[in-house]
Formats: sequence, C-alpha cells, structure tokens
Amino acid sequence: QVQLVESGGGLVQAGGSLRLSCAASGRTFSIYGMGWFRQAPGKEREFVASISGNGGTTNYADSVKGRFTISRDNAKNMLFLQMNSLKFEDTAVYSCAAARIYYSGRLYNPDYWGQGTQVTVSS
Repeated sequence: QVQLVESGGGLVQAGGSLRLSCAASGRTFSIYGMGWFRQAPGKEREFVASISGNGGTTNYADSVKGRFTISRDNAKNMLFLQMNSLKFEDTAVYSCAAARIYYSGRLYNPDYWGQGTQVTVSS
C-alpha cells in the first residue's frame, strides 16, 4: 500500500513559479512510475508529466513542455513538479499518481492517487 500526499499549491501571479511536492509512504517507492495530473473546474483530468522509477525517463504534456520539470528523490520517497512561467490556464487541482506499469513515458492504470493540491494562477 502506498499513500501519496501532495503539498505546495497556492495562489500565484501569471509568470510566477511554484514547486509541488508529493510525499509517498512505503518502502517500494522506486519501483513505481510517477506522474502529475491536473483537473480544472468543468474539465476532465489531464496528464501533466511523468517520470520512470529510476528517474531516467520523463515525459510532458505539450502544454507544459519547457515550463515544468518533474523530478524525484527515491531516497526520500518524494516526487516534485517545478512549475515556472505559470499561466492562467494552469489553474487546476494537481494530483500525483503512482503506477507499477510505466512504458514509453506513460503511466498505465495508476495504482495510487493523492488527494490533490490547488494551484491558482491569477492573470
């Protein structure tokens, strides 16, 4: 069983930065591919970024490429999302997810989800 807890969300002006964190419980964190997803009001949840278990492979949605960076610290069971040059359209609840199956930059059928953290970007 893995529990995921996000933090770091908040209110920021357009052009600003935020760093999201996801703390994972359990001893097998490194075997999971990890990802960030977001859901804006009235919209479906969408993929943001993913990273392989050893951190060697990353993948990003086109909308965040060049602005967001995903990383992980397996020694501390932590996942991060550095978000720069934030835009109004980045406003959403951001959730982290863990999946045993990670292939070609994609998480398949995530096994665990966090509760989410709100990111609000003012224009």
